[in-house]
Amino acid sequence: MKIYTLHEKQKLPITKQQAWDFLSDPKNLKAITPEYMGFNILSGADRPMFAGQFIQYIVTPILGIKTKWVTEITHVKEGEYFVDEQRYGPYSLWHHKHFIHEIDGGVEMEDIIDYKIPAGFLGQMAHPFLVQPKLNEIFNHRKKKLEELFGKYPENK
Repeated sequence: MKIYTLHEKQKLPITKQQAWDFLSDPKNLKAITPEYMGFNILSGADRPMFAGQFIQYIVTPILGIKTKWVTEITHVKEGEYFVDEQRYGPYSLWHHKHFIHEIDGGVEMEDIIDYKIPAGFLGQMAHPFLVQPKLNEIFNHRKKKLEELFGKYPENK
């Protein structure tokens, strides 16, 4: 069983509270997801994030195939981090940790995703050509959207 890890960081010129308010509201996920993915929340996003919360989505990650994705928010430390885990969806394993670190002049958001591809050896073969590039594309889109919403962090800090 091969488990992959995606580790992303992004600095933004906003307060920790602003970052938390945005990231901990599941409804904001649509704003930072590429439009072609047809992201739509079916249920579970009607309240602020809490441990034990289930959120159901429809997403079209590849080839126009609509996929139901169910995540559970398993851990929440207000203003610091939260963890979502896939309960049903396209991955055999999806464990996504979201951290918010205060830095000089803003915050650094850190995402650590541990995931496993279904279909055994065939899934592993598809990872470098299909899955990894798609995840990189999604996170690059997210970074761009967050900069559009909150501005760029001055790199000389």
